[in-house]
Amino acid sequence: MMKRYILWLFATLVASFTVAQPPERIGQAGATELLINSMPRSSAFNGLDIGNSDGIEASQVNPAGVARTTGTELLFSHTRWLVGSDININTFGFSQSLGANGGSIGLLINAFSLGDFVRTTVNQPDGTLGTFSPTYLNIGLTYAKKFTERIHVGTTVRIISESTPEVSASGVALDAGIQYRTGEKDRVKLGIALRNVGPTMRFGGDGLAGRVQVQTGNDYTTIINIPTSRFELPTVLSMGGSYDFFLGKDHTVTALAGFMSNAFYYDQGGVGLAYRYKQFVILRGSFLYERGIFGKIVGVDGRYNAHTGYATGATFQIPFKAGKKDASGNPAFSTFSLDMSYRTSNPFGGTFVFGGRIDI
Repeated sequence: MMKRYILWLFATLVASFTVAQPPERIGQAGATELLINSMPRSSAFNGLDIGNSDGIEASQVNPAGVARTTGTELLFSHTRWLVGSDININTFGFSQSLGANGGSIGLLINAFSLGDFVRTTVNQPDGTLGTFSPTYLNIGLTYAKKFTERIHVGTTVRIISESTPEVSASGVALDAGIQYRTGEKDRVKLGIALRNVGPTMRFGGDGLAGRVQVQTGNDYTTIINIPTSRFELPTVLSMGGSYDFFLGKDHTVTALAGFMSNAFYYDQGGVGLAYRYKQFVILRGSFLYERGIFGKIVGVDGRYNAHTGYATGATFQIPFKAGKKDASGNPAFSTFSLDMSYRTSNPFGGTFVFGGRIDI
């Protein structure tokens, strides 16, 4: 009964998103930092690992994958976003299993460093007031659960904060996802997720106050707050799957594909490939297609995105303690891994993500 209800719920979400969405309105959404993937493994797949993402990394792609946490996971990563743009992201993640029937919880914090901006005002537009740095912070709390051995469901509530010294905006976004696994050793993995659903946001603060003349012919002035327009969140519906090819006991090749329907951007789709040697080394590569992706210059030839679609990455994993069990109940090692990914771009020097992950 629960399985039918979950499948019906997500079928309804897909239908409503597909039918009710307005025409593409590129650039009209706010809080677009919600679309940035700062996960070192997932970003090597361009976020296409919707069906096979697991652990705390899944909370940025499909929160259902957090249910695969079998003990305690800690993740640290640093993202150099479009090298040369002076944008950096520091990420901390934590997930914890609550037992066989209790599900798993996760916490993910993204702190954005956007560099220094010259401070100006209407009366002093020459930049003699020094500089300031905007503060962007996203905090996500995830709960995920295995309803059966094959079905995982999860949801994330994310707090959004954007501010400068005089102006700020805050909001809340909701993600929900489901994963289905089947076949020998769960070799077939399917997933669907609806992300960044929430109320509109608006900027406010003393920086939007201005002095105006109350009446013509009168020197009396007063201060008023200038209202700003509300903006919507960058909602996205994503779906994808993967298939594992077992080449003997030690080698596994995974092929995956995914599609992302964006409410305020071009739809995107792509494919990826991964090679795994035991639990020690994983190599990844992917390509994400969108309209105009092969254009040479942003804003010309129809290309809108600085990223050019290609991504690659690697994981080097060290087992250090036996005695735990994996998500399928088999004996497993605790592990420490170093992860990295690179996404190509033009202009700028691409996006690098470096991270470490401890699974105990």
